[in-house]
Amino acid sequence: MNSEIFEKLPPTQLFFRCAVPSAITMVFGALYQIVDGVFVGRYIGQDALAAVNIIMPVILAVFAFSNMIATGASVNLSILLGEKKREEASRVFTFSLKMIFLLSCVLGILGGIFAEPFIKLISPGASEYAIRYGVDYLRVYAGFSPLLLFYFATDNYLRVCGKETLSMGINIATQALNIVLDFILIAVLGQGVWAAAFASCAAMALGSLTTLLLFKNKRMDLYYTGGGISSAKFLRILANGSSEFFSNISSSIMSVILNLFLLKFGGTTAVAAFSVVMYVDSIVGMINFGVCDALQPAISYCYGAGLMERVRAIFRRVLAAVTITSLIAFIFMWFAGPSVAPLFIKQEDAGLLNVSITAIKLFSFSYLTGWADMCFSSFFTALDRPARSLLVSFFGTLVFPVAFLFILSSIWQLNGIWLMPAVAGAASGGLTIVLASTMKTEKSVARHPQKGHRNADAP
Repeated sequence: MNSEIFEKLPPTQLFFRCAVPSAITMVFGALYQIVDGVFVGRYIGQDALAAVNIIMPVILAVFAFSNMIATGASVNLSILLGEKKREEASRVFTFSLKMIFLLSCVLGILGGIFAEPFIKLISPGASEYAIRYGVDYLRVYAGFSPLLLFYFATDNYLRVCGKETLSMGINIATQALNIVLDFILIAVLGQGVWAAAFASCAAMALGSLTTLLLFKNKRMDLYYTGGGISSAKFLRILANGSSEFFSNISSSIMSVILNLFLLKFGGTTAVAAFSVVMYVDSIVGMINFGVCDALQPAISYCYGAGLMERVRAIFRRVLAAVTITSLIAFIFMWFAGPSVAPLFIKQEDAGLLNVSITAIKLFSFSYLTGWADMCFSSFFTALDRPARSLLVSFFGTLVFPVAFLFILSSIWQLNGIWLMPAVAGAASGGLTIVLASTMKTEKSVARHPQKGHRNADAP
């Protein structure tokens, strides 16, 4: 089985085998998002850029439901494969896909029906054009929903099967198709913001169909099979995916709250400026997430196989890599970010450019503080510790950001909003270190007594 590389390759070689394809995928994904933002900002305008920023938290919240099932299942699948239970793992895999499809149909119907009133609810003060663009954008996503939610789930399952390079290839091809469609529909044909949504959805739908076909005929460690799983196992899957779900949902809620503050202190211009920050952030910020996410199946597999020394060795390499890339990200955002910002802004929008440059510089400090909770939340999830992971997500993505948003905006107004991620990240990092250190006292029952007692000590 391809997944056996998780216990056979030396830790450093395994790290690069998993992390490099994931990092490349994230870089290409960031480039796609940047190109997408360039097309929207320069060819359609400020209102369209603001509309995408307003609606994106809603779309990410929808993906969060699928990601909860996929992440929880991926941990369980990796542990089962580590225990050499391929048939049981395939039952969990098949059941999870059925649940994701059912969920996607329901959410797609709701999104199509309630798009307009919902967008008006979450964007008071936004311009009429921004609201109209947001409705068009959301309805395109709702129409494609039954295929979209498979995209990220099946990508997780490919990596569980040790197919990191294949996952990278499919992601890059999907993103390239997206860029081509953006260029044709927006730059050549002059279509509106709905075209940007259509390009993204059509590319992801094709990616979903491709990955779904790969699991046919037992060519992978996971394959389609009959039968179901117990309600207890499904609840455990949901519990283990709950931290990722809550992180995504709370990030979406936080984005909505943040937009309200931005509209209050800077209007549509501030919302558009934050969109620019997020586009620039996508160049560097997603690499760390990709590294953590890429090694999660390996850590879970080794946990299932009872190889805790190997788990610690892998995680040490994750921590080292994320620390280095975070420092590089800070330097890049501080020095190069202001040069990238004009790519997203029309020449006549000088006010938006000035606000965006200030936002980028202040936001860059978040890279010095925001990496710890990301690493350890992923680590807790990989070790089937949903309570700790959920606690990190709860405070790191909602409690601390909301608290410091109120405090800092009352002192420095708009500049306080740009500084909030750095301060909240420092507080969350402190909490995470406490949770990781106290886990040394915990013991878990060994699944393989012949391999020795397994514990969940942090490295």
